[in-house]
Amino acid sequence: MAHRPKLDGQLLQGQVIHRRLSPRLKGFRYRAYYVHLPLAALADGALDRVLPVDRPGIQSFYTRDHGHRDGRSLRDWLNGILSAHTLPRYENVSLVCLPRVLGYVFNPVSFWLCRDDRGDLCAVVCEVNNTFGETHSYLCAHRDGRALGHDDVLWARKALHVSPFLAREGRYRFAFHVTKKSCGIKIDYFDATGKKTLMTSLTGRFVPLTRPALRAAFWRNPFLPFRVVALIHYQAGHLWRRGVRLIKKPPPVKHPATASESPSNATSDLTSDPSSDRSCAAYTRRHSLVRMPTVDVGMVESVDTQDLKS
Repeated sequence: MAHRPKLDGQLLQGQVIHRRLSPRLKGFRYRAYYVHLPLAALADGALDRVLPVDRPGIQSFYTRDHGHRDGRSLRDWLNGILSAHTLPRYENVSLVCLPRVLGYVFNPVSFWLCRDDRGDLCAVVCEVNNTFGETHSYLCAHRDGRALGHDDVLWARKALHVSPFLAREGRYRFAFHVTKKSCGIKIDYFDATGKKTLMTSLTGRFVPLTRPALRAAFWRNPFLPFRVVALIHYQAGHLWRRGVRLIKKPPPVKHPATASESPSNATSDLTSDPSSDRSCAAYTRRHSLVRMPTVDVGMVESVDTQDLKS
């Protein structure tokens, strides 16, 4: 029996962890909330009574913030990426992203979750933005189209200049553990020598997307997208003051998306990394919100050196 996608959106009450391992040891974690929006509900207006779509609001969602960036069909954009890499078009698609707050948003990365007729997660498109106004997507999927397991690891070559302190080279390692109740996503960056340089993650729990839930999330973290951008520039300033060399931004790549590679091709030139055996499911349990210290949403915690090495 085909799995029919629910048209109710969700709110992801989550935590972002950012750990830079090189050239300087530095990290932070902060609470954040994301919206989890079924594409079908966006198309037929089912969510507009809860979250304003393509119209102003304290919190809102605009089609032109994603995909083609001009308001054209998000499904057509996504299907174009899937078709270009010989993957099927999925009817059950949802988007995890930051909403606009007070008319502003910056999404470092948004996640398009593609499920088959049984409801199994088969592909994730990571839509990445940099502060230079550029965007690139990473298609994470098995080439044979099978579902993504909680312990699966996918690799993709870095194709977008994100940080002025990291060259556009090396690879990303992706892992996903997304269920009906929780979300765990890990993205680690390895430089051209195979050295793990950056660790990032998003973990959290889904709750129904309602007006009261959105209102409560806003008051706990009223300036979320502004805080995200401020943290990015704070980190950059810290590294610059420490004398880390700036890297000139190269011209953007012409192709809009990069597909993940087979494990044998992706890991052949990488050094051994003991943490690669740590599953995303285990990481999600370790860093789930119920196990974190009680901190108001939006507060930023500096990650100490010992935590960075764990």
